[in-house]
Amino acid sequence: MNFILYSDVNDHSISQSLGRPEYSYYFVLKAYRPVLESLGPVHVVSSVAEVDPLYQTLRQAGQDCLFLSFSPPHKTPLDLLCPMVCVVAWEFDSIPAEHWDDDPRHDWSRTLARHGRVITLSSHTAEAIRRTLGEDFPVLVLPTPLWERFAAVREQHPSRPINPGTTLQIKGCIIDSRPLGLSADGLIAPILGESPALASKPQPLTWRRRASISRHYLREAIRVFTGEAEQGPVWLFKHNLLSWYREAVRDLIPVPVRVAVSRILRGPSLTVEAVPSEHPQAVLPDTRQVVETQVSGVVYVSVFNPDDGRKNWHQLITAFCWALRDVEDATLVLKMTQNDLSTYYVELLTLLSQLSPFSCRVVVMHGYLEDEQFARLYGAASFYVNASRCEGLCLPLMEFMSCARPAIAPDHTAMRDYIDTEVAFIVKSSREPTIWPEDSRILYRTLRHRPDWGSLKLAYEQSYAMAKHQPQAYQAMAIAASERMRRYCGFAPVQQRLADFLAAPGCDEGLSRVAQAGTASC
Repeated sequence: MNFILYSDVNDHSISQSLGRPEYSYYFVLKAYRPVLESLGPVHVVSSVAEVDPLYQTLRQAGQDCLFLSFSPPHKTPLDLLCPMVCVVAWEFDSIPAEHWDDDPRHDWSRTLARHGRVITLSSHTAEAIRRTLGEDFPVLVLPTPLWERFAAVREQHPSRPINPGTTLQIKGCIIDSRPLGLSADGLIAPILGESPALASKPQPLTWRRRASISRHYLREAIRVFTGEAEQGPVWLFKHNLLSWYREAVRDLIPVPVRVAVSRILRGPSLTVEAVPSEHPQAVLPDTRQVVETQVSGVVYVSVFNPDDGRKNWHQLITAFCWALRDVEDATLVLKMTQNDLSTYYVELLTLLSQLSPFSCRVVVMHGYLEDEQFARLYGAASFYVNASRCEGLCLPLMEFMSCARPAIAPDHTAMRDYIDTEVAFIVKSSREPTIWPEDSRILYRTLRHRPDWGSLKLAYEQSYAMAKHQPQAYQAMAIAASERMRRYCGFAPVQQRLADFLAAPGCDEGLSRVAQAGTASC
């Protein structure tokens, strides 16, 4: 049996395809390929137009063929001569069984019935398909086989609850919360004086909160003169001093004195004429250079596309900063799979400014990571974090677990197949209505999950406590995560499942007649 494989994203376009909906299908194809090669010759084509000519050539040589399309069903052709099977990643509880915009391709049930069988990445997707096409419809649940791929990472970067220090490198840019001088005051236009008539009376702060704010800005002031920063040390010191004054002690000072102090701290050079009438456009960091940073302590990592509404990244950040706001040795590293920095840069800085001050650290990596650089990221992690509303598989989560990293994650949709309390801190969730992503009508036709913010915050607190005070419990969870992935997505079990599926009679009569599935009527 020859296998013809196609994905809209390939080796040449992957670095330019960050953030596209089909981005993950490339990695699924790449992971499936070794298993398919163990069952027969594999041909990867760069265009669907190449499939039928190759099929006819192989048929003339007396060889059977099967085309595996690593694309959503609505982007999969129906008019090919070559028999085919669609590989589907899907995260909602129902598949589109109706069409819109006068385009019948949006009706997945029609396409999949025509193919006669389907390969899915999770049991959640399989259940969604069978709800529409019937319990007897041939569906193979085949997670991507990737456990063996991380043997070198497991050997070179053994799991540790507390990272002594790792250098992360990327071609792009790194946004680090610590040298930015974050403050909520940066979100509004500067006020050039304080009128007693306009001065508001904020809610009184507790002395404990004042002490926490003071400790934070003291550490920041010390860090200004001991580390590297994007801004000059004098500017940063003055910024931290002003922020401390505003947030910790200003309300204790009488208004007339407050006005005088404010003028002194702002400096005489700031005049009305110096203030622009409109806020200038954000100046984006340069993304053409190779940059690096060092992380240490308890390190949490998450990989996602910030434009993907499923990923719930705002809660992922806010829960971290709130749970560990007074902890200096906790770091959240976010690797963004998005080409366009402008789509989230201002939103990210706004969110971090709203949360400030906090002692924990948020590091955002923007750009494409080569394999060696990704290996450092795997090795740096103490935990992997997922706070998604739904998942079709979540390759990054599986990859970090294969590297023996415990997780913080919900146990819904595809993650239900491999997430439980043995390998992760569970984030509770509940169902909510939503739309199919491609549905231009914006009609509620399916369900996703709403993660509980309080549960996510608690998971951060409990995982940090484990890393700091229960190293043996951490190691047990790390080993269990790796073992779970070995059983779930190791090469041998995936290979056996695929071979059984292709050889099963089902709609056909054995492996040699898998081709007939492509001619099934709708």
